[in-house]
Amino acid sequence: MTDTNEHTQGEVDADSNSDDSDSPVESDGEEPDLSETADALDEDRGQSIDEILREEDEDNEEASRGLFDDLLSGEPIFEKKEVLRPSYTPRKLPHREDQINNMATILVSALRGDTPSNILIYGKTGTGKTASAKFVSEELESTSTKYEVPCEVEYINCEVTDTQYRVLAQLANKFVGKNREAIEDKIEERESDLDRARENPQSLESTEFDSVSALEAEIESLTEEKESFTEVPMTGWPTDRVYNSFFDAVDYRERVVVIMLDEIDKLVEKSGDDTLYNLSRMNSELERSRVSIIGISNDLKFTDFLDPRVNSSLGEEEIVFPPYDANQLRDILEARAEIAFKDAALTDDVIPLCAAFAAQEHGDARRALDLLRTAGELAERDNTDDVEEDHVRQAQEKIEIDRVVEVVRTLPQQSKLVLFAIILLEKQGVHNINTGEVYNIYKRLCDEIDADVLTQRRVTDLISELDMLGIVNAVVVSKGRYGRTKEISLSVPLEETETVLLSDSRLGDIEDVQPFVQARFDNS
Repeated sequence: MTDTNEHTQGEVDADSNSDDSDSPVESDGEEPDLSETADALDEDRGQSIDEILREEDEDNEEASRGLFDDLLSGEPIFEKKEVLRPSYTPRKLPHREDQINNMATILVSALRGDTPSNILIYGKTGTGKTASAKFVSEELESTSTKYEVPCEVEYINCEVTDTQYRVLAQLANKFVGKNREAIEDKIEERESDLDRARENPQSLESTEFDSVSALEAEIESLTEEKESFTEVPMTGWPTDRVYNSFFDAVDYRERVVVIMLDEIDKLVEKSGDDTLYNLSRMNSELERSRVSIIGISNDLKFTDFLDPRVNSSLGEEEIVFPPYDANQLRDILEARAEIAFKDAALTDDVIPLCAAFAAQEHGDARRALDLLRTAGELAERDNTDDVEEDHVRQAQEKIEIDRVVEVVRTLPQQSKLVLFAIILLEKQGVHNINTGEVYNIYKRLCDEIDADVLTQRRVTDLISELDMLGIVNAVVVSKGRYGRTKEISLSVPLEETETVLLSDSRLGDIEDVQPFVQARFDNS
């Protein structure tokens, strides 16, 4: 038994010595104290892990601090940036007093319980149409509350809500919600009366009910009435049912309703004039309420496409918003900048430059405000104390690229193919591109993605449309006895435009367009 143990121990010692040549061995032949050595190693190892974790925490904390702290280290330039956004409705609208007073004169009849005339508001983008209409609407609602006259304004953006079904469903659901809230208030009032009546039957004398059971029946009737108003789903119902739901919800109680349809031309373009026909003729059937329409459009000619009956009933009053000039834009920017920025955050030349740039864009106040806001954001990123002229110029370039991206992204497929052909020619170093060269490349691109090939005349029209959008520059030049042709060049950044085009799934499928262009020149 002893021999076996000694033999085993010897094997272990031998293995230990062979596997771990660095094991501590006393010079006098005595065995080392392994427990003390293990404790020491554990202690050292524990300290090292703690130190490592502590260092990692410090590194992570430092990295976390650096992510946003540097951005917040400077003094903010903005006091209230939202003032510079299109969604903000200011309390003062410079140079739009005449239009605002005109609207108020028309809509004041709503405060007398009468039906106001329908209004059509025209003007280019950024001329203050929507802001002015919203301002007048807010004043109308606040005054109606003051004099306890039931008057409500509902706003619909027809660029987003662009079909008859969606417009009617959205309006129906707004009034369904309001009716349910009004009925809930009545139910709460009756339930309070019921509680008091159960404790003291004589309290019924102050109500129109002669018994507790009559009150209970009224609460039950109101509950059923509330449940009868159901929301309209955004799809699935016949249009007639949606209209009836809206009609019943509006006519539930006495009120004057003003429906503001922004970008009304988009609704007509997408869905025809059925919506306007139905809305404009509602008053002949309504019993308790009255409806008036305010239409807002960038297109001065959109009524030319309306049914004559709709046109006569809708366009009772017309208000035109002319473009702002540079001086008027400066006044608008100064009024907004006073609220939007910290004191002395703008150098003297910032607002005049923003106004000058925007005046070139048909007096677009929205463009001026975007420029000023973007310039402020760029100044904050530079961690500077104020906004300078250079920030405005950078903002102008950035906004232009963003505009190009949005315009190109929303082009029809055929226009994208024509534009892509022009880009490919420019990338090959072709100058003074003519329509025939564009058409040759365009046809090859159509073949590649299996798209219909338009005639050269139609492609010429598409080039003219791209010219109107400012994406290309197409100039008609005379070639003497060879006739006249269009010389085409790109007016927007090539790389950014190409990237947007290739983000289109169909154009992105074109694997290698280089051989097309090269083949085109080899055969020329």
